Amino acid sequence: MPSVPATTSTTTSTSAPAGTAASTLLGKDEFLKLLVGQLKNQDPLNPTTDTDFIGQMAQFAQLEQTTNMATANERLVAEQRGARAVALLGRTVTYPDATTGVPTTGVVQRVDWLDGRPSLSVGGAAGIEPDSVTAVQ
Repeated sequence: MPSVPATTSTTTSTSAPAGTAASTLLGKDEFLKLLVGQLKNQDPLNPTTDTDFIGQMAQFAQLEQTTNMATANERLVAEQRGARAVALLGRTVTYPDATTGVPTTGVVQRVDWLDGRPSLSVGGAAGIEPDSVTAVQ
């Protein structure tokens, strides 16, 4: 297989949840750039074989499907998180107070979405993370 000139690339993950490190794996855009660079710079007297090219295309197809599956999984998790929050409406829940950490109990009166994530209003206190709920009655 012909050599490809060295390139410098920075990969960032735009679909990673907040608080996670940027992906160090080759993304689909970088893979395409690498493949095009390889095709541009291959030796015309020793071209890439059909099997090598087909293998690379199969890898790209697999990368694309993995990316699609990860996106679908993120969407599913977000929908499940929202459904769990809505299911708490009218229920009595216990959660740690944000400032004191003392367990607080109240009835979930409302669910809002802030930046695509559900947020509960419990007993007049807004901004309660559904994941922080420690008990449901």
